[in-house]
Amino acid sequence: MVALGLATACGVALSVLAHSWWRRLLMGAGFPLSLALTGSQTSLGLGAMPAWAWLVPLVLLLLIYPLNAWRDAPLFPTPKDALQELPHFAPLAPGADILDAGCGAGDGLLALQEAYADAQLHGLEWSWPLRWLSALRCPSAKVRRGDIWIADWSAYDMVYLFQRPESMTRAVIKAAEMREGAWLVSLEFEASHLRPAANYQTPGGKTVWIYQIPVVYA
Repeated sequence: MVALGLATACGVALSVLAHSWWRRLLMGAGFPLSLALTGSQTSLGLGAMPAWAWLVPLVLLLLIYPLNAWRDAPLFPTPKDALQELPHFAPLAPGADILDAGCGAGDGLLALQEAYADAQLHGLEWSWPLRWLSALRCPSAKVRRGDIWIADWSAYDMVYLFQRPESMTRAVIKAAEMREGAWLVSLEFEASHLRPAANYQTPGGKTVWIYQIPVVYA
């Protein structure tokens, strides 16, 4: 019991070094949860599983969330109603090209389709299973596999992101490629060193940050 307590305490103590609540939760609860699942008294019977079986969820995780995408956001779906008000603040002409940079499972594309019914939607996603799922869920969009930080953003009238705070500096640098009058839109996370053209609260309480090119530095 002493060893169990010390191991759990170490995990909890080290979890404060993580930069997000979900990482802290994984670090703090990982050891006791794995012990509960594999212990001899568990009703799940996972303790009798062969060692190689534990590699299966790891392989699935790497397929869905490849190593070189770990610097970006995990799978954060865009709420369906989050972008309904966006055309009031960032109007686009019919046929405008919109990129969902890091489209995940396609929730952002579906929300953009609701907001801009006449737009040409494009999705970019590094994970090939998510890219496939996104294309399946939003067949009207042109979804391809690629790195959002390497792809050229200059062809788009709007680039939409739902990433993470640490990604916003890179997004601002990429926005320099975009043509005058285009829009950079971020759900939840602000580019704190830029002055937004507008922002609004979604029904779920998240903030949509809207920037127009050329961006204005705060």
